[in-house]
Amino acid sequence: MEKITRQMEIPVKYECDVVVVGGGPAGFCAAVAASRNGARTVLVEKNGCCGGMATAGLVGPFMTSYSKSGDKMIIRGMYEEVIDRLVAQDGAIHPEYCRAGDQITGYHFRGHDHCGAFDPEVLKRVIDEMLTEANVKVLYHTNFVEPLVEDDCMKGVIIFSKSGMEAIKAKVVIDCSGDADVAYRAGVPCDLGDPERGSAMQPTTMFFRIANVDWEKVEEAFQKSKLENRVRPNGKPYGLFGWIIEEARAKGDFDVERETVGIYRGVKKDEWSVNISRILDINATDVEDLSKAEVVGRQQVLQIYNFLKNYIPGCENAKLMCSASHIGIRETRHIKGEATLNADNVLNGDIPEDVILLASNSIDVHASGGSSVTKYVCVENGEWYGVSYKSLVPVKINQLLVAGRSISATSEGAGAVRVMPPCMEMGHAAGVAAALSLKQACLVRDVDVKAVQEQMVKEGSFLG
Repeated sequence: MEKITRQMEIPVKYECDVVVVGGGPAGFCAAVAASRNGARTVLVEKNGCCGGMATAGLVGPFMTSYSKSGDKMIIRGMYEEVIDRLVAQDGAIHPEYCRAGDQITGYHFRGHDHCGAFDPEVLKRVIDEMLTEANVKVLYHTNFVEPLVEDDCMKGVIIFSKSGMEAIKAKVVIDCSGDADVAYRAGVPCDLGDPERGSAMQPTTMFFRIANVDWEKVEEAFQKSKLENRVRPNGKPYGLFGWIIEEARAKGDFDVERETVGIYRGVKKDEWSVNISRILDINATDVEDLSKAEVVGRQQVLQIYNFLKNYIPGCENAKLMCSASHIGIRETRHIKGEATLNADNVLNGDIPEDVILLASNSIDVHASGGSSVTKYVCVENGEWYGVSYKSLVPVKINQLLVAGRSISATSEGAGAVRVMPPCMEMGHAAGVAAALSLKQACLVRDVDVKAVQEQMVKEGSFLG
């Protein structure tokens, strides 16, 4: 490949205590938490809004934030604050009232108790309000270019925007890019996807929203299907309306690699999120693959929309509201950190001493055993498991934290905590830790984790 070398002077536009790269569920929480705890904070976001998969990706609903039994809300802190603000603006239904097997959970039972419906448009405003109140300097339409590293220590980042190439000097960098972009380019070792499956990654999905759904008719069809107790020829139960997918596939009206209909009622009863699209063999760290996923995803949206209208009761008069402006990504890089969350930790209910998140979210790995197969395994022992602070701390590079789906975890471990409520609290922990490390005048990897835990609890988190 031909290479071009050029030298240029890059102005230092900002100097701060903490810079957060990526304003998704983890990123905006990290920025708010750091700033609230006294750190001068800059947030870099490539889109024109924060929220990431929750807003630009239209991923919904929020997955469970409760214990395995559904008796206790355990993911709280920043996530609960977001929910309370959304509810106050008629932008969410509190997960307390969303129970397994109902329309908001897409009629799922295992692992889906207390999911939370929300309106992505209201969420955009709520996030802006929180960032503004916390006095975070937000840079929208700004891309991370490369890290500033000296002697294996982060010194900031280079960014690119309409203003050109600029630098941000910072004492701590928090990578919430979702793809470990900062960590990877800084030299942190990373796994891409699942090394045990040839670096295979979970498929991408183009979410979209529909309106004018007859929710009562959908409910009637679901209840009827329960009474019929339909099973496949091999004796395996169908997923939601799976037999209808088979009918449509036989007629040439459906060729997406899915076996079940994934539709989730929103805050308004006639507005539903659709999670059926599946684009396989996409490496979302490669721009050509990412571009292909967007194109194929939009093509699938039209096919799925027509399928819903023609085959699914209650969707006959549905109207397409919008498709996501960013393809939904489940998995790319996983950093190598000081601790690694794995499947056994999740299933056994392990709780490390330096826990910064308690969760009961199930291992959820799409296309694990084939293009239409999903591996879904719930916690086996106890009510929840814990995520170690060390999983946010990468090896090799100092003054860097990673929060969100690219923390140090195996593919299956990450498959449990990649969803939005855990990511928010991981961001909360990273922001608090970054700010406290500056007050303690120590490396962020050496921060007093007990002090971090105490501060998070003061801010509403539940850590046992």
